[in-house]
Amino acid sequence: MMITCQQPDQEQIDAYLDMLAGQRRLSDHTVSNYRRDLDQLLALADSTALTQLSEADIRRFVAVLHSQGLNPRSISRKLSAWRGFYHWLLEQSITAVNPVESIHAPKKSKPLPKALTVDDAVRLVTASSPKEQTAEKEHPASILCDQAMFELLYSSGLRVSELTGLDIHAVNTQDYRSIGWLNLDEKEITVTGKGSKTRAVPIGEAAVAALEKWLAVRKNLLKADSPADSQYALFLNTRGRRMSPRMVQLRLKAHAEQLGLPMHVHPHMLRHSFASHILQSSGDLRAVQEMLGHASIGSTQIYTSLDFQHLAQVYDAAHPHAKKK
Repeated sequence: MMITCQQPDQEQIDAYLDMLAGQRRLSDHTVSNYRRDLDQLLALADSTALTQLSEADIRRFVAVLHSQGLNPRSISRKLSAWRGFYHWLLEQSITAVNPVESIHAPKKSKPLPKALTVDDAVRLVTASSPKEQTAEKEHPASILCDQAMFELLYSSGLRVSELTGLDIHAVNTQDYRSIGWLNLDEKEITVTGKGSKTRAVPIGEAAVAALEKWLAVRKNLLKADSPADSQYALFLNTRGRRMSPRMVQLRLKAHAEQLGLPMHVHPHMLRHSFASHILQSSGDLRAVQEMLGHASIGSTQIYTSLDFQHLAQVYDAAHPHAKKK
């Protein structure tokens, strides 16, 4: 069927949707979603023909949708549907411009990082499940390794790649050079973060104690034929090789599940928890920025929102005027 600009908007939409279903073989569900989005465009246009809409009109429609509480993801989907429709109108020589071409949805708000409560974080890095207590008798070195890694992640707010890149001490030879290392005497670690920036981070007492226990048995996992990278690595897997970030993720997830924590726990959550808890106790944003290795204070400021969220929850739970009648 030949479609012209004189035909009603609804007929043009119907022809476009028939093309999507027939030629592009989109599913009935997808075509239904397109129809709903294009029907909303018709409603917003009111009595104005779709071929007469301008870029300013589309911007106004986006503002209306945003004011109605529609989230950026949904607005982006609608714009995509509208853009595709106008692209088809251009191909059919029904219109000369695509008013949606340069329109973008409002920026998606960044979700706040998920952090553990202080009690859950302490329990995560100190407690053992009955299953782990049994495993400790069979594989003590592996369990001690996990405890030291988890303590260090929470104690120093490390990225998992920074954790696994640590060596037992600084090494600088012709064949090998450390990118991160432990200095137990000074109770600090040196790590290389994003942008190859090096920083020194203090270690808490609990992490120091866990590291000392791990280092006492670490040699039991070393292999004679291990490469230099593994010979110097602070954390080793059961095969005597440097621990990988993925293995840390799996071990932490399994540990959290065995303790019954009601959320998916990953290494970066311990980094978020470290930053949030330090900020709650000290209020020193600059210090947190330096310990996390953020190039911009803006990256660290998200934890002020997390801290405010925590304070609001405490207020709602404790303040007499906040309690529901």
